[in-house]
Amino acid sequence: MRITTAPGEQQHQQQPNRGAMAPAKLNYRISVSTFFAKSHPSDECCGSNGLPLTPNSIGIYGRSQKLKGEALRHENLCQYLDVVRGKHERTIIVQEYAGSPLTETFIGENNKQETLLRVGFQVLRALDHLNREGLMCRNLEPVHILISRDFGVKLYNYGLYYMTHSGKYVSFPIGNVKYHAPEVLLGSRENPKSDIWSLGMILAELALGCKLWDTVKLSQVARKVLAFVSISNVFEKLAREHKQFPLYQSLDPALRRIIEACLQVSPRKRPQARELLQDEAFDFLREERFCEVDRQGMTLLEKHCGLAEIYYLWQLAGGDVQQELKKEGLIKSEAPILSLPDLILLNGKSISPPKSQSFLHDGRIIFLNFNALLERLSRLPEEDYLPLIYTTNAYLESPTFKTDLPLVIRERDTVYQFHRIMLLKTLLHGYPYTQDLLKSFAAKDIPPPFRGHVWACLLGVVEGNGLYERLDKCSPTHTDRQIEVDIPRCHQYNELLSSQEGHAKLKRLLKAWVTAHPQYVYWQGLDSLTAPFLYLNFNNEERAFLSLYRFIPKYLHLFFLKDNSRIIKEYLVKFFQLIFFHEPGLAKHLHGINFIPELYAIPWFLTMFSHVFPLHKIFHLWDKLILGDHSYPLFIGIAILKQLKSTLLKSGFNECILLFSDLPDIVMETCVNDSETMYQFTPKSVTYRKFALHEEEPGEFDLKYSDDDHGEVQAELYPRLSVYDLIRLLRDRPASVAILDLRSNLEHKKVAIENSVNVPFSSVSLKESRLDVLNVPRLEAYLRRKIVVVVATAHESGMLMAKFLVDCSVPYVCVLNRGFGAIYKSDDKLLLQTFDYMNTLAKFVPNIASFVEA
Repeated sequence: MRITTAPGEQQHQQQPNRGAMAPAKLNYRISVSTFFAKSHPSDECCGSNGLPLTPNSIGIYGRSQKLKGEALRHENLCQYLDVVRGKHERTIIVQEYAGSPLTETFIGENNKQETLLRVGFQVLRALDHLNREGLMCRNLEPVHILISRDFGVKLYNYGLYYMTHSGKYVSFPIGNVKYHAPEVLLGSRENPKSDIWSLGMILAELALGCKLWDTVKLSQVARKVLAFVSISNVFEKLAREHKQFPLYQSLDPALRRIIEACLQVSPRKRPQARELLQDEAFDFLREERFCEVDRQGMTLLEKHCGLAEIYYLWQLAGGDVQQELKKEGLIKSEAPILSLPDLILLNGKSISPPKSQSFLHDGRIIFLNFNALLERLSRLPEEDYLPLIYTTNAYLESPTFKTDLPLVIRERDTVYQFHRIMLLKTLLHGYPYTQDLLKSFAAKDIPPPFRGHVWACLLGVVEGNGLYERLDKCSPTHTDRQIEVDIPRCHQYNELLSSQEGHAKLKRLLKAWVTAHPQYVYWQGLDSLTAPFLYLNFNNEERAFLSLYRFIPKYLHLFFLKDNSRIIKEYLVKFFQLIFFHEPGLAKHLHGINFIPELYAIPWFLTMFSHVFPLHKIFHLWDKLILGDHSYPLFIGIAILKQLKSTLLKSGFNECILLFSDLPDIVMETCVNDSETMYQFTPKSVTYRKFALHEEEPGEFDLKYSDDDHGEVQAELYPRLSVYDLIRLLRDRPASVAILDLRSNLEHKKVAIENSVNVPFSSVSLKESRLDVLNVPRLEAYLRRKIVVVVATAHESGMLMAKFLVDCSVPYVCVLNRGFGAIYKSDDKLLLQTFDYMNTLAKFVPNIASFVEA
């Protein structure tokens, strides 16, 4: 069997444009087509809720995302790769184009009927898969059936009817009247059996060897189709009308039975795709594999990368679908004055000139050229397509990844992103066994196409446990009213989240979360917190929900209690303490004008900054956030304040209120770098919160507070340091620690921490905010760029000394929790540390050697 071009078929009215864009090297082809959505009437600017109407192009954009999902991957369906929303309601569709359309195919006489059954069987498989996913084609005609050389069949452009909401979003009809079922012409919209009729008409046309009604006008075609209502055997009627009755009689009975079943006028009698697939006529095809890829002659890129990845890399290599359409004349620019109305009536309606031809539906397509991408990757060996990871450090230190270029540039570097994609694909395939490796590599950066999946892995999400499916997402609840109010205001600048599908998915996720947490209530801001996960996993609601499910306990534990005042207060107190720790000058100023975090920071932390910044800005922020613990958001807040520091120091209370009511533009890369630097530098106990989710109970040398202690800590401005962290600092970073011992000279001489400085508290005056009043030579140099730990016998003395140091603008000041007594045990018989106690400490911190007898 062979495929050749039938005479006259190249002049078909919807013949794809095979011009200069045909790729030279890739076996795969990716096509681009475009059309316009229908504009809303000028007198309908708002809906019943008073909000502006969502443009139809956004409706198309939201619905089209389902076509890109994994659920629609099937060997008999072309893959949708991208949908781009352009100007003036333009929509651009990017999808796979595999094979040649049936209109260009002539099937040889040998085994013709067997070949038709093979084609019909594969189309039915495609239709059955669409039906199982709740879709139907309604655009089935020969030009949209693509056939490869070995008679593998793929449906093309099968999603147009679905994405346009059954054609409601466009002003042109969808499908070819010749292949429409009678019920379609009578107004039926949602009957998947209409596709079976279309297939029957196509097979009848091929079996009879002639084009049906080739010279008949469109209106007459419609009448002929409707006339079938009174016909019992449509296939026989077609054969007689086109003078092919002898051929009809000579057809294989099995083929004729299939076609006649497809052309049942009554939809009730017409079988569904899954029923037809069980017909014995297709028994010889049951075990046959279709659309198998011939790997010989393929480029390395095709062998190891999927179409979606190839398309993404093509864009990084400079590809732009809109520019390609302009080159081919499918996008034409016209002077705006030509679209002005001729007349505007008093009631607001306008009389405009006829729309330009460029606004009508255009069936032409172009193909993307991949030469630039292949040239970029031509020097890469095949080993780079199959990365072997022996050790994390060795891989990250390789020349490919060891770069100081800004993240924004790295994300646009084709070769760099290629290596990251190949690497992350390998690790994601091995999850959850590769979770630790994923954390190491994600610390460098995360390729944008994998961000949602990587986040889920970093949060420990394991899909397929059925939790999301079991949750009630439909029953009315008392939170529905607030959710309905919040959703239309949640990131509505975003094309996905502003679509009807975006609203519906966001509502389901929020209701599912509330149902899964009966101990919590819905707080405003939960919608903004959910939005990033939905945006990155738009076609995988389960992953979006499970990511949110794991994210909130980690960073916002107990934040959504009905009475969360204690939790919020503790969080903001810790935030203010950390401002004093890292930016003492700024903290003093804000404290002096009584500009407390309650006035500006609650929306920051309740939504993890997703309400404050647009989505595209928080992605890099959350890349680092998800790698950190519950304290990381606090450092993001400080990083924001650092960028506003110069303005805040010159502002009073009212000016600060105005500044935060409309937050100035924040440089995200600086914010990410600053927050990560502070997070790595700060001892963990400095960020300790009682109400955070602790995976392990605090040990003897960690911080832990009783209710009374917690109330005392909440009134302090300077953070406490645990004994464990002090030991760790002395062991691992001794040069970064400065210890001020406030005990008397005599006590300091008996026993002291190595390299500590003795400043007897009873002998110094703290009235003046100058370090030299402490009478310690070169004290300023000793404290510079170090974590300053105040060690006292009485906690009040330590806090007073911390206040003095902060007033002197000394950063990184903290007070050792429980004072010197926490590291020096005494009883009536023994004054010094015993060897047993030192050994106890050594169990927690190996190789301890910092505590010595003076």
